Amino acid sequence: MSGTTHIIGAGLAGLSCAIRLTDEGRSVALYEAARMAGGRCRSYYDSSLDLVIDNGNHLLLSGNATALDYARRIGSVDELVGPKECAFDFLDTRDGTRWRMRPNASRLPWWIFVADRRVPGTAPADYLGAIGILLAKKGATIGEAMNCSGVLYERLWGPVLLSALNTEPRCSSAALAAAVLRETLAAGGAACRPLVARRGLGTAFIEPALSALAARGAAPRFAARLKGIEFSGERATALDFGDEKIALGENDSVALAVPPWAAQELVPGLVAPDDFRGIVNAHFKIAPPPGQPALLGMIGSLTEWLFAFEDRLSVTISGADRLMDDSRESLAERIWAEAAAATGLPVELPQWQIVKEKRATFAATPAQQQRRPGAVTGWRNLFLAGDWTATGLPATIEGAIRSGYRAAELAGRS
Repeated sequence: MSGTTHIIGAGLAGLSCAIRLTDEGRSVALYEAARMAGGRCRSYYDSSLDLVIDNGNHLLLSGNATALDYARRIGSVDELVGPKECAFDFLDTRDGTRWRMRPNASRLPWWIFVADRRVPGTAPADYLGAIGILLAKKGATIGEAMNCSGVLYERLWGPVLLSALNTEPRCSSAALAAAVLRETLAAGGAACRPLVARRGLGTAFIEPALSALAARGAAPRFAARLKGIEFSGERATALDFGDEKIALGENDSVALAVPPWAAQELVPGLVAPDDFRGIVNAHFKIAPPPGQPALLGMIGSLTEWLFAFEDRLSVTISGADRLMDDSRESLAERIWAEAAAATGLPVELPQWQIVKEKRATFAATPAQQQRRPGAVTGWRNLFLAGDWTATGLPATIEGAIRSGYRAAELAGRS
């Protein structure tokens, strides 16, 4: 007789674990320390804007098969929208050049031989430089695997890899970059179609999951912070929430889907990432102008990616540790000046909100990559989940959901 899987954490890793297990008719109990679900992938009402905004902007690609599977399971796949074909709009703010990169659908990259499909100022041979990432030795950085200079790096590889890894690419793990490339651009344009949550992350990933779980009698218990785990022999035997201690039955299991620093406090001897990178997001309450692309990559500016939603413009800046001490007001002014110039909107600063996430992701360096644990622990009924575990990918939505699925598979067999 199967027992209950106690899932600690209702971020994407924990929610996907719960969805997967309840889809199979298994019993779960879900706990979340905060008063809302979603972790670093959530929407919330911001009173200063009088809007529902995301705590961070997240881009999916059509090749993110696990994330799309999760969206189908919770009935929200229609919330993810994007162009019918792979296309990415860019603006080089240094000289005003605009272009649309359009990889063809198949794996054979004939698009690099068509001038109006590739990055301006580049030749087909330039794109071969990325092969170095795919062939890099174990433990190599991107800087060791490819030439991190030139027009193509400045206008494509640098911005894309910084966004994917949230770490200065030259110092980042070539293995993680290779994993991203293999599943996206190297798989052809059909796997690179950009997808954005049209009504926000909550509507696409969180609220439908909570509704599905509630219907299955598995609604999360909020404001439930796990204080400790008791162990005996090869098993976790109890969960201590401070005001309540829950004994684990012989067939019960635990999926620990919390941040790495929290997991290290709960699991003796756990080695996990301990170096992190920040992200800054800016939200402006102003409608985008007609024809504004849903996503615009901006080169040579503080702003890196400009997202256009129906009721707002949002900006994401990755690897943003250098900005954490800057005042929110100065950031809003600098970012809006760039966004206004890019869109042709008035320079007057609209209502705004700045969201700083100091520990948005683990640093995607070779050293931190080695610290990522697998899902299995030294206790046969305790499993780990989270984008910081050894998913093979950087800290992404796809990686978080994969980790949740993996923990569900292990818990289901325990």
